[in-house]
Amino acid sequence: MRQIGVLHLIDTLEPGGAERVAVNLVNHLPRNRYRPYLGTTRRDGALAADLAADVGRLRLNRRRRFSPRAIAELVRFVRAHRIAILHAHSTSVFLAALAARFSPGTRLVWHDHFGRQDLEARPAWLYRLPVRRAAGVIAVSPQLAEWSRQALGIEASRVWYLPNFVVVDDGAREPASELPGLPGRRIVCVANLRPQKDHITLIRALAEVVAREPESHLLLVGKLIDSRYGDEIRREIRRHRLEDCVTLLGERRDVAALLRSSDVAVLSSASEGMPLALLEYGAAALPVVATRVGRCPEILDEGRAGRLVAPGDAQGLADALSGLLRDRSLCRELAEALNRRIRRHYSSEAIISRLDGLYDTVLNRGGEIA
Repeated sequence: MRQIGVLHLIDTLEPGGAERVAVNLVNHLPRNRYRPYLGTTRRDGALAADLAADVGRLRLNRRRRFSPRAIAELVRFVRAHRIAILHAHSTSVFLAALAARFSPGTRLVWHDHFGRQDLEARPAWLYRLPVRRAAGVIAVSPQLAEWSRQALGIEASRVWYLPNFVVVDDGAREPASELPGLPGRRIVCVANLRPQKDHITLIRALAEVVAREPESHLLLVGKLIDSRYGDEIRREIRRHRLEDCVTLLGERRDVAALLRSSDVAVLSSASEGMPLALLEYGAAALPVVATRVGRCPEILDEGRAGRLVAPGDAQGLADALSGLLRDRSLCRELAEALNRRIRRHYSSEAIISRLDGLYDTVLNRGGEIA
């Protein structure tokens, strides 16, 4: 069987949910059917090290929003490698749509990862023209799928909800070494430092948790995206005198090991799409507390596989975290339930088989969205 060329395009490979999804997808596409490539429009990043050795690369190094050179280079690559599907993630769709106009026979797929829909509205007019050229739209939540149908006017048969997935590793691996905090008392939050993730509410909740469970320690794992927000987090830590109870670990390459060394995981976001961190918590068999935003309720089975609280509710977060730290039996029960759910619904096998079917639909139908 002749392999189908698929190029996944994303702006960077800096650590983030959409970027991790792009890497996971190209790494797990079945090689008996596909030739996978991954392109970056702006720059590489730490996640480049996680790409499988047989994934072809394209680096456009675009420095301006509109770059004729980058468009021409993308068109040449698509033609030279006989790319049948150009799978554009997030805002890379603007460049991909222009390249698709000059690449007859190449089907454009847009993958929408937008996670701030509860906090800001995107200008629909900006997306209508580029997305009109797509043969299909993949959304990481039903809400985003509905936005494409309603706001962009895309017919329902060309828009699909496809959850993110996580790679579940059953091999014996070492935990992280020399972490602050005591075993049994570590709370971990994996989220880049930006306002959407609402670390401020989490810090306020921790003050109450420490009052009840004095040996509790919070590990914040993630890249500093907004320096002013980072300063705000540090001020909030000082205000509650939590300097000895919170550690900002920054961007880490050993997240899986960190999770194995933690006891409770938390996500305090004000808005989400399909948070990959929540799937990673489940793959690591951790008990979880998360806010009721985006697809968090779906992942946690409406509270049967983890604790859900309202966004911005510091008291609710504190109660849920304290309850888990005190009840190891409940922790095991929730962690096992979430781990089973991840394996069944959000594993690479479950999602890649669905993506394979969507690619079939795109290739067999093709064409522009009217």
